[in-house]
Amino acid sequence: MKAWLLKEFGLDNLHRAEVPTPTPKPGELLVKVGAVSLNFRDKAIVDGIYEPHTVPKDLIPVSDAAGTVVAVGEGVSRFNVGDRVNSHLYSRWLDGEPGPDEPDYCFGSPLPGGLAEYMIIHEDSAVRAPDNMSDEEAATLPIAALTAWYSLVDFGQIQPGQTVLVQGTGGVSIFAVQIATALGARVIATSSSDKNLQTVIGLGAAAGINYRSTPAWQTQVLKLTEGKGVDLLLDVAGGSGINQSVAATKAAGRIAQIGFLTGQTVQLNLMPLIFRQTTIRGIAVAPRSSFDRMNAFLNEHKIRPVIERVYSFEQAREAYEHLARGAFGKVVIKIA
Repeated sequence: MKAWLLKEFGLDNLHRAEVPTPTPKPGELLVKVGAVSLNFRDKAIVDGIYEPHTVPKDLIPVSDAAGTVVAVGEGVSRFNVGDRVNSHLYSRWLDGEPGPDEPDYCFGSPLPGGLAEYMIIHEDSAVRAPDNMSDEEAATLPIAALTAWYSLVDFGQIQPGQTVLVQGTGGVSIFAVQIATALGARVIATSSSDKNLQTVIGLGAAAGINYRSTPAWQTQVLKLTEGKGVDLLLDVAGGSGINQSVAATKAAGRIAQIGFLTGQTVQLNLMPLIFRQTTIRGIAVAPRSSFDRMNAFLNEHKIRPVIERVYSFEQAREAYEHLARGAFGKVVIKIA
């Protein structure tokens, strides 16, 4: 089969190759990949800044895939040949709290990912893809949509009338706007682009703040919430901005720490955190059970992914470059 292999760290070291098509073992599905979507994690792995000691040589990258089951191993009962399925990043985290070794079983590193014509997914890990979505749309769900869902529902326990802040206009943030709005929450979005903020407001956000023209954006958040702060803040930036996130969140509010776009380390000011009694929770996607519940919600509310561009299989490097420049919503690579 055709596949992209990461020979060494760096996008120039991502090469197309011919490799053996895998054979499903007991309990496994052989999936003909229709499409994959890119996340910041995928770029960080290629760049060598995401747990580099765990990345195997000649890795097939990219965690998020959608495709069709073309063969099954012995004993498979959850899916049949012809079913359309999604990959699930943490392939052994099925329900409840995560185990201590979940990162050891992630697609796209250290397990082979979906940037190939075929991939192996264990039947327990696979999730039935939504019937009303194309492979390109369904491929956007496993990290971006599920991270937003888990942050809002399982962790944030958002209720109608509460206020949520989302940072930026990447995949997680756009899904968060759509899902939070459907849950009846009021959404505030931040971005460096006024154009993107207008588009986000069109998707349901109540207000937008340009953090370039308003560097102290937390003060504007407080004005928009009558001095209270938001109930839940989805922080995708990381870095020193976490102190502004604490200031923008209500007393006893919650912060879902999702990303590290501006840095993996931070000097946290403890006194505001203590006085405001803020809960900060690291979010690393979600269990499969949450994925199943999310897909039912997306179907019920007719939520469709926002895709900025779909690239061909041969254009994988260009897709990575697009992600590095920034994207409104998701960047997708069509495989089949």
